[in-house]
Amino acid sequence: MIQIHPERRATSLLLMLVAWLFAPLAGSALTPSSDTHLETLIRQVRSEVKPDQAMQYMRQVYATDRWFTFPKFQETAEYLARTMKEIGLQQVQVLGAPADGVSQFGYWTMPLAWDVKQARLELVGRNVPAEFRVLADYEKVPTSLGMWSGPTSPDGVTADLVELKDTSPVAVERLELKGKMVLIHENPASIKWLLAKKGALGAINTFTENPALENGRGWAFIRNSSKLLCFSISPRQTAFLKHLMEKRGAVQVKAKVDSRYYSGIYPYVTGVIAGTSPEEEVLTLGHTSEQGAHDNATGVAAMVESLATLNRLISAGKLPRPRRSIRILAMGELYGSMHYLATHPDRARHTLAALCLDTPAGFYHLAGTEYTFYLNPHVSKSYVDAFTLRVAKAYFSELSPPRPWHWREYDSGTDNYLGDPTIGIPTTWPYSGTGVHTHHNSEDTPETVDPRSLRDLAVLDAVYLYYLASAGESEALWLAEVALNRGYEQVAHSYSSILDRVLTGADPGPLDQLLRQGLDQIAYSVDREKQAVLSVVRLIPESGREKTKLSLSPLLQNLESFSQAQAERLRVAVNRKARELGIATPVEPAVAAVNAQLAAASRIVVNRKKIGTIPLDDLSVNQREGYPAAGFSGTPVTALYWCDGHRTLAEVIRLTRLELGPSDFDFLGYFHFLERHGYVEFVKGSQ
Repeated sequence: MIQIHPERRATSLLLMLVAWLFAPLAGSALTPSSDTHLETLIRQVRSEVKPDQAMQYMRQVYATDRWFTFPKFQETAEYLARTMKEIGLQQVQVLGAPADGVSQFGYWTMPLAWDVKQARLELVGRNVPAEFRVLADYEKVPTSLGMWSGPTSPDGVTADLVELKDTSPVAVERLELKGKMVLIHENPASIKWLLAKKGALGAINTFTENPALENGRGWAFIRNSSKLLCFSISPRQTAFLKHLMEKRGAVQVKAKVDSRYYSGIYPYVTGVIAGTSPEEEVLTLGHTSEQGAHDNATGVAAMVESLATLNRLISAGKLPRPRRSIRILAMGELYGSMHYLATHPDRARHTLAALCLDTPAGFYHLAGTEYTFYLNPHVSKSYVDAFTLRVAKAYFSELSPPRPWHWREYDSGTDNYLGDPTIGIPTTWPYSGTGVHTHHNSEDTPETVDPRSLRDLAVLDAVYLYYLASAGESEALWLAEVALNRGYEQVAHSYSSILDRVLTGADPGPLDQLLRQGLDQIAYSVDREKQAVLSVVRLIPESGREKTKLSLSPLLQNLESFSQAQAERLRVAVNRKARELGIATPVEPAVAAVNAQLAAASRIVVNRKKIGTIPLDDLSVNQREGYPAAGFSGTPVTALYWCDGHRTLAEVIRLTRLELGPSDFDFLGYFHFLERHGYVEFVKGSQ
């Protein structure tokens, strides 16, 4: 049974009832042989996958990426290219995005290339214990130097140290920071512009996501135009340094950094298992070019082993060659995938689905290391959501003992954004914790990787890719049924919290408002789930798509009938509660209130000009008017996804709130801001 998110447990009995009532509607495509085919594939892949080999891939990627420089990224890319050829992949290429600080793909500005030979930070003065004399040494701990840290003169530079306790712009403005090193307790990347404005020499970052790792060092600066120094020290060093500053008052440090910025290449690698009809592809992607074993040498290693496993099975005649090609893409996070999509638009258009592997592979015995599957944004609801969960259920339930797993709605902090309608590749993303939290920390090392978790990732990736690469009409119809079954669950869940409020009388609110909200949620949910069912037509050749749509019509009608039954159930519950409250007149849904913002938004249609999100990295913080840099997920990103050049902004706002819940975000102001800066355009005549 699908592992249900805690807030969904209240509806479990309802979902069981749904399954019982509507099982006869499932049609004939969902046959035991369909499940058997998937389970057989899982057993074949699991018997062939080589976790020890995957561990070796992980160690090799980590060995070069941990240095976090562009020449080392090149070494990683070349290693992966050699490995892909050795495991039998075809069309292996080392590609390169420009790392020049200027080029844009979508609205993501490429970073400048960066390299460092050595870096060191020392405390100046007498009576400093030897263990604390050297605060940072890049050659021993690469994470002790923030990436894109600026250089010093060959002899280094000595500076006073100032602690920054309040990082608000007003507080920083009052301080004298010119020529000083600043001790910071939050990630300095977010206030780098303030330090540069005040003339600071650089920052010493004490921030870490897990202070319990006494000797771990968090990451710091990201690519930006201000070439400040940046070091990272451990919680243990931080405690000593703060004590020393309290005791002495004035503390000095000496920094010596041999680094350089230059216009270079951000390398990435791709290769394929060729299909019999190679004009279509499925994709697995995950990022290289980070310092951690779990982030993300594990994801890259699992992808390589998944394709190596499939190629061995195909070469041995145990699996037929799939009709579609299976592509691997290992690249710098976001920057590499954006460059690939922008420079290979035809290939992207013919990519039917993707799985993103940016995830740890933590020890089984530690809490929080089980996998969670993040699905597509609602605007891009797809059969691959339900299929991902079916694969997870089939695989994890057969382990001994079964391993727990979970799913979540769309959330992006990595390369799983491909479901964005401007790109159109439905993509899911498995993610886990590391047990002991080591994200963006020097303690993220190969010794903390569990080969069993790496095996799980490789199996899931291979099964997902091969099944979809091989799917024909019968598989498409089965996938439609899988999406339909999940659709019933989602429609039932869509109004469950409102129904609970009505039935329990717990602060029910105006009944006409609750009825309106519930009916809106049901209508929205059934529309999204119909799209998920219909999305299987992408697996069918164009000549057969109309026929497939006709064959799916009964499934869609069943889903519509189910939603109408749920709407009636809500109406009955609302009116029963009304009678209990002494209201004799039947309750009708409230009429949606119209405010000035929605009225103005109803006259605007937003057209997106480029693919992807809008991180605002070409605007200074002072130019952003308080609006967020929306590079990943959240309200502005979801709203952007709903903009298709046809929907009014009022409809976009309505759909965003139905997907995410109530929001007081300034949609109108935000999209006017984007339009003023040329990120989007308003359709002529719509303003």
